[in-house]
Amino acid sequence: MIMGKSRARKFKPPSFSPTVAAKKQPDRSGDTEDDKNVDAEELLQNLQSPSAEVREFACASISTLVQQKQVIPAFLQRDAVRCLGPLLLDKCLSVRETAAGALRNLSTCGGYDVCDDMVTRDIMTPLVALLKECTTGLDANMEPTINTKDLSKKCVEDIAIQAINVLWNVCESSSTALTIFNKENCVEIVLQCLSKFPNNMELAISAAYCLQTVTEDNPELLASFDANSLKTLESVLLSPAGNMEMRHLQTLVGGAVWNLKEKIPSSSQADTINAILRILAEVLSVDSGVFIAEMKETETQHLSASAAEAETEEAAAILEEATLNEENGMVDGAIKEKKPNDISDFIPPANEEVRQVSALLVAQRTALEMIVNMCCSEDPSDDEWEAMSSSDESEMCIENSVTNIGGQLLTPLCLSDEVHSALLNHTIPKKVFEKTAFPSSSAVEICKQASAWKPLIAKMYTVQLRALTCLHNILSMLDIEDLGGASALQELALHLSGVVFTQSDIPKKDDFLEAASSAVRALLQTMASKGIPQCMTPEQIISLGEACAQSSHTSARVNAVSIIGITGSVLAKADSTVDILKSIGNFLLGVATNDSSLVVSGAALDAIFDVYADGEVAEKAAVEIKLLQNLKKIQPAFKTKIRKEGKEKYSMDQLCVLDNVRTNLRRFIPYLENVEKKFKP
Repeated sequence: MIMGKSRARKFKPPSFSPTVAAKKQPDRSGDTEDDKNVDAEELLQNLQSPSAEVREFACASISTLVQQKQVIPAFLQRDAVRCLGPLLLDKCLSVRETAAGALRNLSTCGGYDVCDDMVTRDIMTPLVALLKECTTGLDANMEPTINTKDLSKKCVEDIAIQAINVLWNVCESSSTALTIFNKENCVEIVLQCLSKFPNNMELAISAAYCLQTVTEDNPELLASFDANSLKTLESVLLSPAGNMEMRHLQTLVGGAVWNLKEKIPSSSQADTINAILRILAEVLSVDSGVFIAEMKETETQHLSASAAEAETEEAAAILEEATLNEENGMVDGAIKEKKPNDISDFIPPANEEVRQVSALLVAQRTALEMIVNMCCSEDPSDDEWEAMSSSDESEMCIENSVTNIGGQLLTPLCLSDEVHSALLNHTIPKKVFEKTAFPSSSAVEICKQASAWKPLIAKMYTVQLRALTCLHNILSMLDIEDLGGASALQELALHLSGVVFTQSDIPKKDDFLEAASSAVRALLQTMASKGIPQCMTPEQIISLGEACAQSSHTSARVNAVSIIGITGSVLAKADSTVDILKSIGNFLLGVATNDSSLVVSGAALDAIFDVYADGEVAEKAAVEIKLLQNLKKIQPAFKTKIRKEGKEKYSMDQLCVLDNVRTNLRRFIPYLENVEKKFKP
């Protein structure tokens, strides 16, 4: 038995909306507590000013300040939520918008605890009232001309964007907020905002994020969804995708529809699942490296055209002024020389090309997360989510399991015929394999050259990480024939070797090792179970194991010993492998002795049992590395550590597995004693 066989990982929707963009403020990390308190006190007092401009400025200042987490307590201690809440219904629309923006940033930067506190302080009452008022403005039937009413409508939509993001954040964090959401039928408001996608994509995407969150594990909401509601979602899915923001929106809505699949009539289930996976396949088919190059070229052309147009306009203005001066008898040189235009003046505040690339990368990440979740059971409760996240020590609690995005480890399930067929019909496995490659070096170089493009680099690497995790689940769930047979798996092994052993400037090395080792582990398990020869050399496997053993992620270290154990079990059945088996044994003994986590130590011992349990070659290697003597030293320390740390640090599932390891260790030692006798002269 190998502890902690591959498990599917499930991903949650993004926890919080992005913050509202604000002008850069000076770093206040050196401010004293008194400085922060004075600022908070003064700004909160200004919220009560009779002047709308003062109230708006105070809200905007708070919105900026709370993006620095160390400032947030000073505002919460002065009941900022109750001060800002009434301004959501201020008679001045611009104050409403900035107040909602401040609450959005407070909820985003403050995290779960702050969101929960906001709900406790009754933010939902003015928030729901504001959103209901917004729906009236959104419903207004106005002609698309520039007039006061249209400006008011645009302002209402801007307010709705901020308010929907606050709603998303608090519903993600608070069951009370979700209950109020259901009771007040806020889903109608969200759907109305979503329906504005032809004219206001930002509002629609915010609504889609919110909808994806509130539809997850919310049976009460499912009951309120009717045919018209589903029709709204269908209209988004069936609309032509003219740009990447539309693809991003469709991917998010696809996630919400997946959450709502129980509401879809059984006769339509196959068509719906097929439509969702078609959208995911289309998103994943786009080569982000090529798209980045195209968008950069488009941006360059736009900037050149803007600069040329500006120069033409300036030349015309100069000529006109010179003509007037000449007519008025002014001498040459009387015209004041103008400075050449700064080309940065022509860059739009929101870079359209960067926005489209960002939308593609986020859509691809979301698509991969959805595919991962399709391969997972949806039974675990929220408590199990916390207990089984990838950041804690649960990688080995349950055998024969699969993984989901966000880190939840779950028991695998048989894919439904509809999902299985759609995955294969849209060649999803192939598309996932392609995304596991490193981002295009030329695309990374393009993004490094401009500050507005640099954040895209991290997004590219995130797509790769999600693809590696997705690959792990696909390998765990699909038959070898579905994956293309033995030759396809060997080709994949060569590809993963290139990914894992290529030196690259990876932003988050530990995250990469965790995802990559997870994929390699699932692949080696699949190949070993079917007797398919491995393409990675033992030296490469040990090198990967040594790298993962240094990771701060427990699951990466568990993956390391599992990969080494799988390789060792295969080599133990071959001839002339004593030397490499000795290296493997020394590595596993080192981990079993020195790792701080009992989970990892237990996995290393379990791998030792598998590698050295049978076969003359393995027995010879065991004797030469003094495996018996080393395990006798480990045994009492392992037993004592379980007794001292067990109940305090580990779950019942983990303790059951660790107890099983302890029992197997007690039985394995007599076996090794017989081996020693066998090899004595």
